[in-house]
Amino acid sequence: MKIALVGYGKMGVAIEEIGKAAGHTISYKIDKSNHDQINELNTNNTDVVIEFSDPSTAVKNITTCLNKNLGVVSGTTGWLDNWEEVKKSCIKNNGRFFYASNYSIGVNLFFKINEYAAHLMKNQHYNAEIEEIHHTEKKDSPSGTALSIAQPIMAERKINQWVNNKS
Repeated sequence: MKIALVGYGKMGVAIEEIGKAAGHTISYKIDKSNHDQINELNTNNTDVVIEFSDPSTAVKNITTCLNKNLGVVSGTTGWLDNWEEVKKSCIKNNGRFFYASNYSIGVNLFFKINEYAAHLMKNQHYNAEIEEIHHTEKKDSPSGTALSIAQPIMAERKINQWVNNKS
């Protein structure tokens, strides 16, 4: 498989290593220094785009690739306010798009446990808080993982706003 990496940071480097070990070809490694290369992507040189870029460029990256009939797997967080735009582009292009705020199996198991706990505690009188610690180069706060944890708690408790207390 020919994989284009859009967002060649820590995750891009890790995905490249895993992809090559599995026998795949990395067709492109696109970061801020060579971002114009996204225009070169097409179905002849790329089978799938793995997008771990930046919240400020994710929507444009994803929709550009969908418009080129390329399937996209994205793990970039911090752009979900524009979810409908990406969804419309995917539908318009009969595209293939897969997004997760976190691809860790353990974290996704925790998401399910969290949904169950939120349901069990919906009528209790508890305050809910999420505290997260990340590496110093984390670009979005709260992270997509924290938002994915908060959503079921907020839904069960019928809370429609929350406070982000940055320290």
